[in-house]
Amino acid sequence: MRWLNYAFLNVIRNGRRSFFTILVTAIAMTAILVSSGFALFTYHSLAEKAARDEGNLTISHPQFFIDEEDTPMQYGLANFEDIQHQMMDDDDVKAVLPRINFNGLISNGDKTSIFMGLGVEASEFRVKGPFLNMLEGSALSTNESSDSLPQVVLAQGLARSMKVKVGDFITLLSTTTDGALNAFDFTVKGIYTTGVPDLDKRQLYIDLKSAKSLLNTTKVSSLAVYLFDLNQTEQKLSLYAQKDESLLFTPWWQRAFYYQSVKDLYNRIFGLLGALMVLLVFFSISNTMSMTVTERTREIGTIAAMGSYKSEIIRNFVLEASIIGLIGAVTGVVFTGIVNWALLTLGLEMPPPPGSNQGYPLTIEFSWLLAIATSVILTLICILAAFKSAYQGCSKTITEALSHV
Repeated sequence: MRWLNYAFLNVIRNGRRSFFTILVTAIAMTAILVSSGFALFTYHSLAEKAARDEGNLTISHPQFFIDEEDTPMQYGLANFEDIQHQMMDDDDVKAVLPRINFNGLISNGDKTSIFMGLGVEASEFRVKGPFLNMLEGSALSTNESSDSLPQVVLAQGLARSMKVKVGDFITLLSTTTDGALNAFDFTVKGIYTTGVPDLDKRQLYIDLKSAKSLLNTTKVSSLAVYLFDLNQTEQKLSLYAQKDESLLFTPWWQRAFYYQSVKDLYNRIFGLLGALMVLLVFFSISNTMSMTVTERTREIGTIAAMGSYKSEIIRNFVLEASIIGLIGAVTGVVFTGIVNWALLTLGLEMPPPPGSNQGYPLTIEFSWLLAIATSVILTLICILAAFKSAYQGCSKTITEALSHV
């Protein structure tokens, strides 16, 4: 305790120099926590979005994601209702939603274009929440009249291309499982945007029953399993895969290509930034301790002449650097909290990412585990820099140290 008190008094003695070194450490700590917090927020947001769009797990035929289908629904699931009931017996499962992926031609009577269709149950829009940004009308519903035409929800770009609005009629033409052509008329129930221009030009949703009729099939392309807890995905994947090896269980991260790309990019960018911040702290504390050791060379000689060991003298400088590092780390955590509060108050937004036309809130996610790990690393860097400088300063003999000017 006496040595710690002595080291603290020495830090105060060189107050101005210690202040700027603490400030550099705090800024480095803030930069690391803010950039890492932004990356963590992005990872978690993209993970939630991917799991919401595709489901925590996707159940399909083993060849569904590997081979191109020669005919529609070649690799579909025929007994999907039995699988659906079995999965719903698990209390951790929120919903099991069937889906049909298909494509074909869409026409308004004057113009024809290609579309990518998704046949879903109307309950999917309730289970997944507001995953589509509805611009006009509403999503598919279960209360449509039996005498009315089936409903379709069009993406913004496709609706603009077809020059249709809510309430208009369109015709969908697709190939059945037998290879014949089939066409159905639909009423436009709503217009939405995904935020991805390429998808907005081609995508549409119809109800599952209409999709089956259009393709003349009783199969579905896949089943999306939604869990209450995202963190249980890996555990459930292993459990279900062991129970039924005839089906393919695909976790959300294997289908989240955008998530993987962003994560790899951010890991490289913020990893490099963190390394630069660590080097900045190392050189800053090295410069501070070198100047301190040089100024106190005669003091080192005096202490050594009084019988102190070299290790004790070095220990004192290391304690000084540790105090500087810890104070800087704590100050950095405070600065990070201020930055986080400012971002929430100002409501700043990031510009749309590549391939999208919608921005998103600029938010950082604070992690105590990351803060503690970063504090330990920066403190160790300070200790290493102090040890290097103190060891060089204590290498002189007592006579040389006492005669130093």
